[in-house]
Amino acid sequence: MLLRFLIGALWSTLALAERPAHHTDNGFANSDGSQANKPFSSFLKWRRARSELPLDDYYSEARIAATLDPLGYQSNPPLDFSTPAHGARVTWLGHATFLVQTPSLNLLTDPHFSGRASPFSFAGPKRFVAPPVPVPELPRIDVVVISHNHYDHLDTQSVRQLAKHPQGSPLFLVPLGLADWMAAKGVDNAVEMDWWQSRAVKGATVSMVPVHHWSARGLDDRNQTLWGGWTLKADGFNFFFAGDTGWSDDFAEIGRRLGPFDLSAIPIGAYEPRWFMKEQHVNPSEAVDIHRAVNSRFSIGMHWGTFQLTDEPFDQPVKDLSAALIEKGVDPDEFVVLPHGAQWRWNP
Repeated sequence: MLLRFLIGALWSTLALAERPAHHTDNGFANSDGSQANKPFSSFLKWRRARSELPLDDYYSEARIAATLDPLGYQSNPPLDFSTPAHGARVTWLGHATFLVQTPSLNLLTDPHFSGRASPFSFAGPKRFVAPPVPVPELPRIDVVVISHNHYDHLDTQSVRQLAKHPQGSPLFLVPLGLADWMAAKGVDNAVEMDWWQSRAVKGATVSMVPVHHWSARGLDDRNQTLWGGWTLKADGFNFFFAGDTGWSDDFAEIGRRLGPFDLSAIPIGAYEPRWFMKEQHVNPSEAVDIHRAVNSRFSIGMHWGTFQLTDEPFDQPVKDLSAALIEKGVDPDEFVVLPHGAQWRWNP
């Protein structure tokens, strides 16, 4: 009996020793050991201050038009979804949703095509710019990557539509802990991955990487599923998708291990007020730092101009990014913002 106890204790000790540091007894943690844990009182403080802001003006039709029109926005843009003969084509479909096409495969990031980023169809952050294309009109999708389970990045309706796509259900690569949720939504081909794990798909390599964030879809599941960014190496094209993140030393490590990148998709929105958002959302200045840290030749700003999530006006991310590029001496052509539905092309 004593021997059995000692063996069991030793086995448990070895298992804990082998457990990655970001796997904790209290859910997952960031690579620096931190977990998002602001008290509810901080949330209430933010919401009280937010109620005093002129949010209707911040997201007025006039402000939206004044921001998007100079970028060349079209409500029904001509979209080319044919398979590239070489190089890559990247289409921004709004918020954190990108379609990445190479000769070998089509990859979709954080698909969100619904009218709200919310568990409810009648409440929650509203979509202000419609998706350029509905899910059934997308080309065949080989791989979908999910960064984490927040409602503006993991949308139930979009996932269900993709699982029933006319050209077949894609492979879903998801963070640890999300496979059961995917199965409950009718997805039977979801594969969970941990940080620094890679998977070969149609001759390409898709890898999950650490970022600084958190997870939850309800009141009792905080940090019970993992979060992360993704990289794609396909047909000579190297792409980094940062997902949702605050600043972290992870980015330099990503650049060392998997860079340099031909293109990165980096969040530039949902960053005010800084006292509340800094740990979870970079601002445009920090986004430029990510661009440099991962050693990216070009970057596209995302996570802005689609949903009203935080306190900055619709046009502020674009203005702040422009100022940050000047301040840090980065060529504005290196880090751009696109209108919804715009397509970026890479030729080696």
